[in-house]
Amino acid sequence: MTEPTKKVAILATHGFEQSELISPKQFLEDNSYETEVISIEPGSIRGWKDGDWGDNVPVDRVVDSADPADYDALVLPGGVMNPDTIRDNKEAIDFVRSFFLSGKPVAAICHAPWILINAGVIKGRRVTSYSTIRADLQNAGAIWEDSEVVNDQALVTSRSPKDLDAFNSKLLEELREGKHELQRISA
Repeated sequence: MTEPTKKVAILATHGFEQSELISPKQFLEDNSYETEVISIEPGSIRGWKDGDWGDNVPVDRVVDSADPADYDALVLPGGVMNPDTIRDNKEAIDFVRSFFLSGKPVAAICHAPWILINAGVIKGRRVTSYSTIRADLQNAGAIWEDSEVVNDQALVTSRSPKDLDAFNSKLLEELREGKHELQRISA
C-alpha cells in the first residue's frame, strides 16, 4: 500500500524573493511532495530577482478558499514586499496561525518571519531571519540567532537565499517527522 501524497502550501504574493519560492517548491516536488501556491488574489504572482521583477508564478488557490487542514506544512518565502503585504491580510494571518494551532511544520525564510509576528506565534521561539528584521523579531519576543537554519519544534527559519540548501533539507526533515505537539499554540 502506498502512502498518501503529502501536500505543502506555499503562501506568497507579488514581490516574493524568486529563489525562496522556486527552490523549496522544486525541492519538495523532487521529493514526492505536492505543492500549492496560495495567495491573497487569483491569477499569478510576480517574483523579485536580482533587484528587479522576476517571473510570474501561477496561483493555485486564493487564501480565503484554502483549507489549512488540506496541507501537511506551510512555506513562507521572503523578499521585502511579499511578507510586508501578507502580514497585513487577515485571512493570510489566520491561515498561518492555523498551522501552529495544529502543530504542523512551518518554514519561513528571509523577511517572512515578519508574518509570524503578526500571527502572534513568535514569542519565546528560536528563529533566524534576514538581519534587518532581527530587532522586530526580538521586540516580538523571539530568540534570534545568526545561523543558516534554525529549527524550533517544527518552526524552520533561515536568513537568505544563500541558506536555501539547509532550509530545504530541514523542511524535508520536519515534514517527514509530521506534527509536533510543542509547535502548537493555544487559540
